[in-house]
Amino acid sequence: MEKVTLKPKREYTVVHRHPWIFSGAVDRVSGTPSVGETVVVCDSRGAKLGYGSYSPASQIRVRMLSFGDDRAPDAEFVKERVRRAVSRRGDWLAPMRGVRLVNGESDGLPGVVCDAYDGWCVVQLASAGAEYWKAAIVEALVAAGAKGVYNRSDVDSRRREGLDGGFDGTAASAIHVTGSLAGAEPPELIEIHEGRVKYFVDVRVGHKTGFYLDQREARAQVGALAADREVLNCFSYTGGFGLAAAVGGAPNIVNVDSSQPALHLARRNFEATLCCSEMYGRPASVSFECADVFKYLRTCRDSRQSFDMIVLDPPKFADTKALLPRAARGYKDLNLLAMKLLRPGGILATFSCSGAVTPEFFDTILREAAFDAGRDFQIIGRTRQAADHPVSLSFPEGLYLKGVLLRAD
Repeated sequence: MEKVTLKPKREYTVVHRHPWIFSGAVDRVSGTPSVGETVVVCDSRGAKLGYGSYSPASQIRVRMLSFGDDRAPDAEFVKERVRRAVSRRGDWLAPMRGVRLVNGESDGLPGVVCDAYDGWCVVQLASAGAEYWKAAIVEALVAAGAKGVYNRSDVDSRRREGLDGGFDGTAASAIHVTGSLAGAEPPELIEIHEGRVKYFVDVRVGHKTGFYLDQREARAQVGALAADREVLNCFSYTGGFGLAAAVGGAPNIVNVDSSQPALHLARRNFEATLCCSEMYGRPASVSFECADVFKYLRTCRDSRQSFDMIVLDPPKFADTKALLPRAARGYKDLNLLAMKLLRPGGILATFSCSGAVTPEFFDTILREAAFDAGRDFQIIGRTRQAADHPVSLSFPEGLYLKGVLLRAD
């Protein structure tokens, strides 16, 4: 087996079971390991630290699969990791359920994400090692009972990993990283339920693997606060937070997104959920606005509109620390606009899914926005990714999603 030797005094994080080894920590590579191949990792004195997947094109040169004297990973090792992750999610095959089955590094499978929607598994293989072990991962999911396994590895990180020429968002590029891998083809739309809410999920072209399962618990908190409030749901995608607010008793809901197809599916989700009006009343009005959120908020400001609740769930603003200054400006501008539109006692539910933005830094951004808005706010709740998106104690970077619930003065 090929070997990666670290520079002196650069083994600390590996000894403490952090899965990433950056290129700057590598002293030398013995042999010529292929992309994704398993290598043995040693400290500068030659002591074995464990095994990891090699990625010669990435700044993260090795992603650890096992530590210490564990056996060298093989296909059965990877399958067992998948089985263990699936078993931790309980009855994942329950009808109409949406759940994350494998959550990357925090489940011991760096770069591997698998979400299940009513029994169909959708995978994203974002690292060299994940692609290398694709066959074993798919086989394990089929053995666990998947109706089918669909590939949605159309993620930018593949370019940084040197995989398949990367992914540039074009149809030609997507051919290599999307499509059925095993079992039945998923239907055009898969129906899942979240409490009383119904969602239709498009796993072929929807965001991420088709839906934001990580916001499940945050949606419940927003719904619990929405009664009798006029709600503005920004970056609404297929209506998640707006539907939670509707079921929670909000009489008026405006959903804003820049994607017309997403809003079309949001309408369908609202119709499916709210058709049982005898169970709970319909909102007096639900609207869908196709617009750039920043421009829409400025229009609301200029026309002196106001709301009782605003939800801000924007896409990722910063993949890396180098993008933090630009991301901070974006988050501040966005939240400042929303803060000015809240009525007294109004609720702002604001989120960041940028892993490079820490919860502490996000709080700082919100404080600065509130200062510029000239208003006081109370923190009445915090959220993070749902429990089926666990975070390894040795991998704090796994906590990427953070949310703050604020009440205006």
